[in-house]
Amino acid sequence: MRTQIAIIGGGPAGLLLSQFLHLDGIESIVLEKRSRAHVEARIRAGVLEPGTVKLLRSAGAAARLDDEGLRHDGFHLAFDGKTIRVDLKALAGDVVTVYGQTEITKDLNALRLALNGNIVFRAEDIALHRLTGGGHAYVTYRENGVRHEVVCDFVAGCDGFHGVSRTSIPEGAIRNFERVVPFGWLGVLSKTPPVADELIYARHRRGFALCSMRSRTRSRYYVQVGLTDRVEEWPDDRFWGELRRRIPPDAAERLVTGESEEKSIAPLRSFVAEPMRFGRLFLAGDAAHIMPPTGAKGLNLAASDAGLLAAAFAAHYRGGDDGPLDAYSTTALRRAWQAVRFSWWLTGLTHRLGNDPFEGRMQKAGFEALAGSRAAASALAENYLGIFPTTA
Repeated sequence: MRTQIAIIGGGPAGLLLSQFLHLDGIESIVLEKRSRAHVEARIRAGVLEPGTVKLLRSAGAAARLDDEGLRHDGFHLAFDGKTIRVDLKALAGDVVTVYGQTEITKDLNALRLALNGNIVFRAEDIALHRLTGGGHAYVTYRENGVRHEVVCDFVAGCDGFHGVSRTSIPEGAIRNFERVVPFGWLGVLSKTPPVADELIYARHRRGFALCSMRSRTRSRYYVQVGLTDRVEEWPDDRFWGELRRRIPPDAAERLVTGESEEKSIAPLRSFVAEPMRFGRLFLAGDAAHIMPPTGAKGLNLAASDAGLLAAAFAAHYRGGDDGPLDAYSTTALRRAWQAVRFSWWLTGLTHRLGNDPFEGRMQKAGFEALAGSRAAASALAENYLGIFPTTA
């Protein structure tokens, strides 16, 4: 078949890009190696920057988000039992919205399919061809054992860290920057009311904890664990007990426990690939960058990439202006590095980094600076909202 844009990956970045292209009259196909049920069941992020909410609204994909999303004016930051509230609205003039990535994926899938969007689930053996040189690019894949070929103008690699898109770029044409931290997050999803109306980030001598939510009746909790820990070593009773120890005493008293619906351990890393373009291939979302989830930036950055790339494709097809496509990588990477920097800093502030007393004192000093300086708290609020410093 022939299309204009072949999109690899049916997560939020790929689906949002496909929807924006549809609104601009640009043809696309989305190739997703997993089933629809698998993609829509993946438990991921849930804190949306105001910019991401605006993008979803402009894509026509925010009806349920606007109805069910929880607006948060701030969040709580606890350090060894002492708590401050970061007032996002007062400090930086905006709010975040809590709405799960799983729900965004469901919304975008339903929207694209209702509009007869071309999405192929269970696309196996995806391979990218002729990304440079003469002629058109093309993508091959198998569906139900039958080989298919898609000829296209461009390929958008939105297939995540382990996808085929980035690995299709020759080694000498891309540079990877990575830093791995020696711990992970054990996450639990439960049908229990959240312990607080806003998120609680807690730094404790036993390790980090986060109290989040997906709705008024469903909670998402995390505790810092070692990289060698296994989910089987953390039955529900052990998890709830450890969470209760790490969060502020008043929150521990309110905590409602229950059977976990989902439980998993995620390693933490920072990763950026440069550039985010190779010939006719453009990377977006986790295919190009990964960061610790502490700053809630992964999904928001993926949405930003999709919006930026969609606008660049529109400029190309509307008036033959390739300036935005040529600038895509530089523009996207500028924001990506700011998100990585913030996520790394917040991770260092809130996690147990070992037994080094110097690190502990540095963290305490950082917390006291936030508690005592409006300027420091404002910088935190701006970064949390996705308002990053820019240069001309």
